[in-house]
Amino acid sequence: MNSNNELIEGRLPQHLAIIMDGNGRWAKEKGKLRVFGHEHGVKTVRVITEKCASIGIKYLTLYAFSTENWKRPRIEVETLMRLLVSSLKKELPLLHKNDIKLNAIGNIQSLPSRAYKELKEVIAKTADNKSMTLTLALSYGAREEIKNAVQSISVKVKNNIISPESIDETIINNHLYTRNLPDVDLLIRTSGEHRISNFLLWQIAYAELYFIDVFWPDFSEQHLLEAIKNYQHRERRFGKTSEQLN
Repeated sequence: MNSNNELIEGRLPQHLAIIMDGNGRWAKEKGKLRVFGHEHGVKTVRVITEKCASIGIKYLTLYAFSTENWKRPRIEVETLMRLLVSSLKKELPLLHKNDIKLNAIGNIQSLPSRAYKELKEVIAKTADNKSMTLTLALSYGAREEIKNAVQSISVKVKNNIISPESIDETIINNHLYTRNLPDVDLLIRTSGEHRISNFLLWQIAYAELYFIDVFWPDFSEQHLLEAIKNYQHRERRFGKTSEQLN
């Protein structure tokens, strides 16, 4: 693909989600510490976010830090949190320049106080931006999200706020972290792994999945455009037949 012109107008995914995988292995291949990979991964986030905004993606969700990632070596976790704080400060002008609103999902209260404070400040400062919503999944796990939703709904049933018979997909959606986001249309995972890894399990029910054998620091604008072009040539039936769509 040589240009954005090869994308089909009107068939962009509204909500693109990315599992940014392979920073550590990318660094290891180069004989460097995993931290080196994370630092370069941040640069890729900048490039891909700006490209998504420029081609008209409305919602971009990035799997930045999972609930399971807390189990990693302490020095790596501390580095990731330091990178989060420094990146948020550094990228605020870019967010404003591209009219991007920052959002976050997950158990963000579990983040270190400095990271949490910086995150909330940038979210507040970009709240009026409208062209694209960039959502960072931080301390996020889909099973935990669904468990929390079930607990919240159960309390409302117990208190006669909701009847069991009235529970439908809309009510469940309204109790998820992503209540203000549409379902995912396209999910990309880098690094050659073919797993969902506890990411947006409810929201990707009808998403197109795209796996690429490229580590996240090497994922380029070209790779992004190739993934979107691949998505645009898939038939999205949502349970219907091909004939019903035509």
